[in-house]
Order: sequence, then C-alpha cells, then structure tokens
Amino acid sequence: MELCIIGSGYVGLTTGACFAEVGHKVICVDNDQRKIDALRAGKVPIYEPGLEDLVHRNVSAQRLSFNNSIEYGVDNAKIVFIAVPTPPQPDGSVDLTYIERVAREIAAVLKEYRVVVDKSTVPVKTGEKVADTIKRYNKASADFDVVSNPEFLREGCAVDDLMNPDRIVIGSNSDRATALMKQVYEPFLAPVIVTDINSAELIKHAANSFLALKISYANALSAICEASGADIERVVDGIGSDKRIGRHFLNAGLGYGGSCFPKDLAAFIAIAEDIGVPFNLLKEVQQINTAQRERFVKRVRDALWVLKEKRIAVWGLTFKPDTDDVRSSVAVDLVNDFIREGAEVTVYDPKGMDKAAEFNLVPGAKFADSPLAAAMGAEALILATEWKEFLNVDMEEVCKVMHTPMLFDGRNLFDPQTMRQFGFQYYGIGRKV
Repeated sequence: MELCIIGSGYVGLTTGACFAEVGHKVICVDNDQRKIDALRAGKVPIYEPGLEDLVHRNVSAQRLSFNNSIEYGVDNAKIVFIAVPTPPQPDGSVDLTYIERVAREIAAVLKEYRVVVDKSTVPVKTGEKVADTIKRYNKASADFDVVSNPEFLREGCAVDDLMNPDRIVIGSNSDRATALMKQVYEPFLAPVIVTDINSAELIKHAANSFLALKISYANALSAICEASGADIERVVDGIGSDKRIGRHFLNAGLGYGGSCFPKDLAAFIAIAEDIGVPFNLLKEVQQINTAQRERFVKRVRDALWVLKEKRIAVWGLTFKPDTDDVRSSVAVDLVNDFIREGAEVTVYDPKGMDKAAEFNLVPGAKFADSPLAAAMGAEALILATEWKEFLNVDMEEVCKVMHTPMLFDGRNLFDPQTMRQFGFQYYGIGRKV
C-alpha cells in the first residue's frame, strides 16, 4: 500500500522504515530540507539500534523515499500519517501548533479520498479538531476520514517494537478507514484493538502515565528500604512475580526522563484538569520523580560533605541506554545539579555527548573519551545511565585511578558485594549500605 508520513523525526522515520520493510511503499515528508538532503544521502540523523540498516535497505529497494512536499505525499498515498512534534507548553498542556498546521496543509492539497492518521501523541478530541480543520480549509470538498493510531515505541527498542508489536490500536469512526488501516498492519501479525477515536487518543497517555506510576512506586519503596535496612531489588522481585503486577518498570533508580514520560504525564494531568476531572494521583507521581533525584544529590552531598571543588565523574548522559536522546534526561539534570554546587564534573556517555555538546546542555562539564578517563582522579563516580558497556569496564582499575573510590550507582547496575570487594564505598538506590 502507498503510505505518506509527514514528519521524519524519531517516530516518523522509524515508522516509515518499518512500514517499508514489510512491503509498503512509503514517502517520508519533512519541511526541513537539510534533513531530507541528509536522508537522501544515507545519513540517519538519530541513533536507534537497527534503524540505519533498515533505512538503507528499503531506500535501495525503492520502497522508502524522502520529500519536502506535502502535496506530493498526499497525491501519492492512500493513507497519510501525521507524525510531527507535540511539545509541552509551560503549563504542561500540549502545543498542537504543528498538528494544526499540517492539517491545514493537507486540506489545501486534498483532491480525493484519503485516510488521515494522527500518529503523534495528542490530547483526547484532537482527531475531531483535525477533521474540522481539514473540512474547513479543503476547497475541493474531498472525502476523507481521520483515524487515531497511537505509537508505543521505546527508544532503544523502537525497531523491534514496531516489527513485533504487542498490540495495534486503531481509533476510527469509519468502517472504510478501519479496513484500510487493518491492511497496513496485516503483515505485523499483531492483535488489533479497534476503538472510537477518543478512546484511542486516551490510551497512549494512560499507558505512559501508568508506567511512570510503576517507576515512581518502586522509587518510593526504595526510600523505605533504605530507612528500614531492606533491599529494594529483593522487594520488587517479590512483588513483581505476582502475575497481576509484573516485574517490568518496577526498577528503582534516579527516576524517569526522556521525551515521552514527563511530557505525556504533564499532558494527561492538564487534559484531566481541562475536562473537570483532576488526576491528583499523577501529580504525586511527578512529585516522587522530582524528589528521587533530589534525594540522590543529597546522598552524594552528605558523603562528600561539600560539593564545591569536588571532582565528580558521571557515567551516562542519555535518559536511557541504546539511544542518543538527551531530552529531559535525569542524568543531564544531575550533572547540572553538581555544577551548580561548584563541583568539577567530567562525563562520559557512549552516544549522548555530541548532542549534549551541540545543545550546550551541561555547560561547565568536561567530556572524557572513555569511562576510565572520566573516573581519573575523581572523588566520586556516579552511574547515571545503565549502558551495558559499563558492565564491561575493569572496575578494579577504576577504583585504583580514583582519588577516593566512592561509587553512587543510580541505576543499581552493579553488584554491591563485588564493588565492595574491589574497594569501593558503594551506594545504590534502596540497597543496604
């Protein structure tokens, strides 16, 4: 089937490449000509395991192409996906400027029936507004349907999530549009959940908010474990083996971050407020997440007494491993917390340093070319992102090159007993000191 995806960012590009991989002919449209030129030249602007190979293979097979014209994309596709950014506004609500603009641009060139799909994460009732906008600005009075098709991608696993989804959600009020959407997803052999548009739009915000809640629950438990002498890893193993609860996302750490959870949680709170049903539970989730980082900084401060002029090494800048995404990263916030208190911070991350430098996210920090170089002469080592690479570092050698071997494991990546045997003063999250 011929598909057009408007927006060639993280969601749009990954979705387009995976659609092409199963045989669809996909046009990815973006108004950033430099991005289009780079993609045509074979340069993938984001790091996502497996994505670059997928793009190159499908471009070579002529199933995937890139264009800067919405008119070209709409003319040459049966289904048009909108995958543009939906950034947060200062009050937590969603900025729908890009969605509205694309809806108007589609309307201006729409000549015959198309299915227009909201792939971006949007507030409930956005589909209705997109439909109203297209109808208002389409002078040809062309027939169309609007569908909600939320994405459930995890950065670092996005290709696998798309190729092997656990469910497909299609929000549609049209049998014709639903049938076409089912054809798109037929090759993926996944369960399809068909709902009305409003329900589909709520599903994405509700899912991410619930996952953030699980993380914050584990982090709240970690504080109780530290105060009582229990071990958070044993506690969450015990409750996570209950099939009704599950072990996923019950990992205590520095808190959640990234481009989705903080934004979607704030948006869901704003949505609930707007319709007159305050979601106070989610406000507490936000508070726990903020407090978790503050509690960690206090623990480092208590151990070092004064942070000013202390040499601190930080391993990790991205909000999670296997991505170069440093947006709303707890690790970045942590580095800036230390710098504000006058510490001398050296950081290392396998993929995130270029983007952190490009956007000047950690002004005052030094970048090292290896984990060992970052730790050289440090008075404390902070594990902020759980890259597997760090498990392969010679920690005995790290201990030797540090000024004082204090390890603050913000993701409970390392085994406490082993680290203590190497000579570290080890501090985990919710682990016995």
